[in-house]
Amino acid sequence: MAERLSIAYSPCPNDTFVFHAWSHGLVPGADAPEVTFADIDVTNGLAERGGLDVLKVSYAALPWVLDEYTLLPCGGALGRGCGPLVLTRPESGDDLSGRTVAVPSERSTAYLLFRLWAAKAVPGGLGEIVVLPFHEIMPAVRDGRVDAGLVIHEARFTYQDYGLRCLADMGEAWERETGLPIPLGAIIARRSLGAERLKALTEAIRASVRQAWDDPEASRGYVLEHAQEMDPSVADRHIALYVNEFTADLGEEGHAAVRALLTRAAAEGLVPPLGPGALDF
Repeated sequence: MAERLSIAYSPCPNDTFVFHAWSHGLVPGADAPEVTFADIDVTNGLAERGGLDVLKVSYAALPWVLDEYTLLPCGGALGRGCGPLVLTRPESGDDLSGRTVAVPSERSTAYLLFRLWAAKAVPGGLGEIVVLPFHEIMPAVRDGRVDAGLVIHEARFTYQDYGLRCLADMGEAWERETGLPIPLGAIIARRSLGAERLKALTEAIRASVRQAWDDPEASRGYVLEHAQEMDPSVADRHIALYVNEFTADLGEEGHAAVRALLTRAAAEGLVPPLGPGALDF
C-alpha cells in the first residue's frame, strides 16, 4: 500500500473548504492525507526545498519549483474580481514613488502583480519594500509605520474597518490589460509520485471540491475552526470569491492566465523564464 500523501495548505477559508472532504477521508477510494497548515510564504519555501508531496503555493513561485513539482489542474485559486489591493491612509497622495510598501511575501503572486503594475504606475520607482505577516499589514498602514500595504484575501472586505482606502486594485489592472482571470494560488505535486498516482490525486481533489459545493455545511466547522476568528459572513464571502470553476478545472483559460503572468514577469526580469512544456500536467 502506498504511503499517505503529505500536503500543506493555508488555514484560509477557501483552502479548508476545498480540502475538507479529502483531508477527512470522505472521498471514496482516497486515503486522507497528512495535513500541515502554513501560510503561503512558508509553503513557497517548502516547495523550493522539496518538502512534502502536495503544496498550495503562489503561481509566482512556479519557475523555481517545476523541476521537482508539477502543476495540478485543480484545487487552486484563480478568478475574476479577486486581485490584491494596494491600501493607503486617506490623507496619503496617489503617488507611491519612493514610498515604503508592506507586502506579505516577495515570492507571492500578489507581489508579482504589484511589481508588474508599479513598473507602469510608479514611474519614480518604489521605496523600501517591507515583508510583514499578512495580518500585520493593515495595522502598519493605519499606524503610519509604512506608507502603503499590499493585501490579499479577506482584506478586500475589511480594509475600511481600519480607516484605509484602496489606491489600486491589482486584479482590475490585470484583467483590463489581459482580459484573463487572475492567477493567485496553485496546487503542485511531486513529479516522482508518477503518472498514475498524480491522476488519482487530481481526481481526489476534484471530488473534494464537488463535495464541498454539494454540501457546504459539512465543512463549516472545519473552515471556522481555522479561520483565525474571522467573522463567518466574511469567511462565506471569501469562499464565494476564491472557489469557482477554475478550482475544479483550470482549463484552457486558466492555463493561459498562468502562462501570461509568468511570461510577462520573465520579460521584466522578475522570474526565470519557463522551459517548453513546463506547465503541462
